[in-house]
This record gives sequence, structure tokens and C-alpha cells, in this order.
Amino acid sequence: MRRVLACTAVAVLLALGGAPAASAATPVTVPQVSATPQPDAVRAAQYWLEDYGIRDAWATTRGAGVRIAIIDTGIGRGPAEFDGAVVDGIDVSGAGSSDGRMPVGAVDANHGSWVGSLAAARGTGPESGMIGVAPEAELLSISVGFGSAASVSFVEQIAEAMHWAVDHGADVINLSLTTNIPDWDESWDEAFQYAFDNDVVVVVAAGNRASGTTKVGAPATIPGVLTVGGVDPQGRASVNASTQGITIGVSAPSEDLLGVSADGRLVQWDGTSGAAPIVAGIAALVRAAHPDLDANNVINRIVQTARPAGSLQERDPIYGYGLVDAARAVTADVPLVSQNPMGSLTEWIRLYRRADAAPAPEQTTNPVEIAPLPQAEMQPRAVSSLLPTQDTLLYGSLPLLLVTGTAILGALGVTAAVRRIRSASRAPSR
Repeated sequence: MRRVLACTAVAVLLALGGAPAASAATPVTVPQVSATPQPDAVRAAQYWLEDYGIRDAWATTRGAGVRIAIIDTGIGRGPAEFDGAVVDGIDVSGAGSSDGRMPVGAVDANHGSWVGSLAAARGTGPESGMIGVAPEAELLSISVGFGSAASVSFVEQIAEAMHWAVDHGADVINLSLTTNIPDWDESWDEAFQYAFDNDVVVVVAAGNRASGTTKVGAPATIPGVLTVGGVDPQGRASVNASTQGITIGVSAPSEDLLGVSADGRLVQWDGTSGAAPIVAGIAALVRAAHPDLDANNVINRIVQTARPAGSLQERDPIYGYGLVDAARAVTADVPLVSQNPMGSLTEWIRLYRRADAAPAPEQTTNPVEIAPLPQAEMQPRAVSSLLPTQDTLLYGSLPLLLVTGTAILGALGVTAAVRRIRSASRAPSR
């Protein structure tokens, strides 16, 4: 199983044992900005803040009181953009630091920082430096490793990370990674259901064609998660920085994104690894504006207020329900629902997982004494009713034979006598 990050940044492409959904980054020079961005230049390069209603949503909330768990390669300690943002963390890879803040992996070490900065970076001033979609939300940094960067299997890491995030107050979990295959280990059934049962919104990147993801892979295929596809700055489905499929819920920018690296440098990068935390940030805004809503209704607000794109179908396999709109998700009047519009993992398990087999009986170690069976009684041999018995021979067959034989002999004697008389009467007289 190949696991990849969902981004592309200077060939940040994981073909290791588990990976971000694929990404690539180049040191910034923010589009048409100097190598050392000036105040407001970085903000101006964040086109998604205006185009996707995020600035308008800030008039209502900036995500205060909501906690986003970033399950990724770890959020760096140094950048000023994360001051006050990261409140807790853990490493589940066996390769990072106990607080989850040491970037894990030789290739993708910065990936977690890029993802975290899109979700909830604080900026470097009131109107300078990179700012996240929910700049007042709190972040949990859960570092995972891919392939040889981890001493723990990828499957185990994700299951443990999901549990830890839920147990430490996550309201939203972001997973910008993929396995490139639609199926998932059964241990994830329980881990993801644990999040759903505890009212957590789970946002997952769809993955990218550029990283070899030709179809949406797990965990983006798990019922109940909000899967995010990617579009270019013009709102068109991204050719390389996204994959498409029927599990996509909504789409968000996945090209010409900005990210803060673990060492504080800005990069420009592509991938649904970036689209996912934009949506995770919007989920945090919705949760902050509507604290009474459960996870199902938070997801429903996001998908129902998305701007239509692509075909006229209610849910398009390329764009999902459409392009996210943060302002509408926060302020629109959306009817309540009782079920997750992204499906039910519980129902899926009931339909597609085999029932647990009954435990095998324990083998006894000592022989069991069994009483001997009683000796069988001799049964008379069955005789056909057509065969003669002793009684029928003595009282039936023998007398009948005697009578019949006497009658025959008598008849023969009479016949002989009659013949002699006839012969005598025909002799000539002398």
C-alpha cells in the first residue's frame, strides 16, 4: 500500500509507506512578490481569503474556541505564525518529539507546517505574514512518519492519532494524506467511528494525480469523512493537483497556495493537502459560529452552501457539491439534518464487513471417560411373509399335498379301469 501526502512542493512526493496526499513547494517568491515579501504582500497572495468568502466570514468569527488536529509530519516550533496557535501535540511515529513539534521525515518534514499554516496561522502582524482560515482556532500537532521515517506501521499510527486527537479535545481533524487505494485496514473502522461518535468533523484530502493518485484512496473513501478535491485559482478542477471521484464532498483551492515551513520560510505549493486544511479551517469557523451544531450539521452547512460547479447534478464526481463558500457556511439559513450527508460508517460496516466468527472451542487436554454402551439385544431375523413357516408346512402344505396326491392317484386308477372296459367291449365274439 503506497501512502502519499496530498501536495507538491519542489517534488515533495511521498512514495513511501504512508504519505501526505502529495505536494510540491517552491521557496517563495509569492506570485509577483519579492523574495522577501513586504507587509501585505503575503496576504495579497492569499487569493482564497477573498475568493472563498473567508474574509467575510471573519466578520462573524475567526474560529476562537475551536480545536483543529493536524495529523501530519509535525508543525515546526520556530515560525512566528504559530505563536499561540499550537496548544498540544504528540508523536505517534516513534521518530519525532513527544510534543509532535519536531518535523518527521527527510523529504516531507515541512508538510505538516504548511498544512497547519493554511488552517490557523496567526500571521506576523495585524496585516502581515501568512494567516490561516481560522486564525484564532487552536492547533493540535500530531506527527506521523511515512515509510522508513517511522518505526510504527502507518495503519497503527493513524489509528492512534485519531484516538489521541479525540481524547484531547479536537473539534475538527485534518488528514492531508492518502493510501492511493480505496480500501482501508479494519482497525480504521473503529478509529474513525470513535471520532464520529464523539462529534468530530473529519476532513480528508482527495489526493493528486501528480503524485500518482489516479483515484481517490483511503481515508478519503471512508463514509462520513468530508473529502476535499482541488481547483486552480480560476475555480476549475485541477489537472495535476487533485484527483476526482464520487466520494468528494466539496472542492477548494489546491494550486498556488502558500505555506510556512518549519524553519519559518514561506513556500508556494500545490495539492489537495492544502485544499483540505482550508476546508478544515472553514469547519472551525462554522463550529465557532454555531457551537450548538453537531458534526453532521457542520458538514451539511459546508456542502449545502457550496457554490455549484461543473455539471448540474446535486453532487458532481469532479467538484462534489461545489466550491466552498466560508461566508455562506457561517451565515446562511440551512435546515438541520439528522444524518451525515457523507454517509454512515456504521452502516457500511454492517453491510460490507463479515460478522465476527464465533470463538473456536477450546481443545480438552485430558481424555474423557465415556460409559460403555449396553449390549444390543438380539432381534429376530426378519422373514418375508411369502416364505413358508413351520406351521404352514405342517398344517397347510403337507395335508394339501397328501389330498392332492390321493386324488390324482384315484383319478388315474379310474381312467385305467375305464380304458380296460372299453377295450373288452370291442373284442370280436367267437
